[in-house]
Amino acid sequence: MKIDRHGRAKILTPIEIQLLFNSGLQNSRDRALFGICLYTACRIAEACTLRRKDVFDEKRKVRPELIVRKANTKGKLATRTIWVGEELRSLLVDYNPPSYQWFLFPGRHGKGHINPDSAARILRSACLRVGIEGVSTHSFRRTALTTMSDTSIPLRVIQEVSGHRTLDELQKYLEVRPEQVRGAIASLSMLSHVGKPVYHDLDADKQQRLVDSTLSFDDRLI
Repeated sequence: MKIDRHGRAKILTPIEIQLLFNSGLQNSRDRALFGICLYTACRIAEACTLRRKDVFDEKRKVRPELIVRKANTKGKLATRTIWVGEELRSLLVDYNPPSYQWFLFPGRHGKGHINPDSAARILRSACLRVGIEGVSTHSFRRTALTTMSDTSIPLRVIQEVSGHRTLDELQKYLEVRPEQVRGAIASLSMLSHVGKPVYHDLDADKQQRLVDSTLSFDDRLI
């Protein structure tokens, strides 16, 4: 967990996400900004530098896919197009800035785009409001990528979304949680080095039924 800018950015739980978007973030612009980070797994700098036309068409409708331009990606590797899901679409519709706006998230006094450091300050204030520690702007990206991995999306597909150069770089983002480690160890119980279980506090009939069910399970494994 990240404390005082040290450590790794926290992976957000569904409850924390609801708290942030419903109570922590105070306006539609901020919810749209961090919604893009969460629902497209993009970096905060990529979200801050989006142009309005990368997300909205000339009729002020949200595009089916948003565009992260190559010039604004880390390492300037490639332009990415990312599908806009319903959760993100609703945040963008609620925000929907005027058509004359060049950047999707303009900076102070309408000049340039919002600075990533300013976005980080907004997020810190939102987290203080709802009492969440360890969150940084990178938490949304890590949360998105880890969630995709947990739901068995192939790493190559996740890499297409994240824009990482290699799978090794991508895997550094993915968090392995304690309960996942416990589950992995628990799965080894089928490799028991002892014989069939005997439970001394059960009567003979119940013991036999347990042994029979274990034998039946072993037969299915053969």
